[in-house]
Amino acid sequence: MATVHLTSETGYRQEVRARTHRFAADEPESLGGTDSGPSPYELLLASLAACTSLTLRMYADRKGWELGRIDVDARFARGEDGTESITREVRLSAPLDPERQARLAEICEKTPVTKTLKRGTPIETTLRAAS
Repeated sequence: MATVHLTSETGYRQEVRARTHRFAADEPESLGGTDSGPSPYELLLASLAACTSLTLRMYADRKGWELGRIDVDARFARGEDGTESITREVRLSAPLDPERQARLAEICEKTPVTKTLKRGTPIETTLRAAS
């Protein structure tokens, strides 16, 4: 369904390729990176925000609803006890009646990336070193 390729020659800068798109990922300078791209957690949040906005737009288009501008803010937090959480705020510039607003809030909880994150998808890793 989705594949990315990443190359890291030296340091923390990462070159990411997704289909025909290329972009960098990095850590901020405060963590030893060069801040040449978003951090891994920022990319995770960007995936959630993009999936939320895209899914809402697709749903609204099928229904013929006008949403106007969609803004999504997502934040990752880790508490002192190690508990992790993500908060997401979605704002639409078009006015909506309460029923439509409630339905779109339900759709936010059903976006593919939301479901993947909440489900805790297993990760299988293979590591190969040159011989």
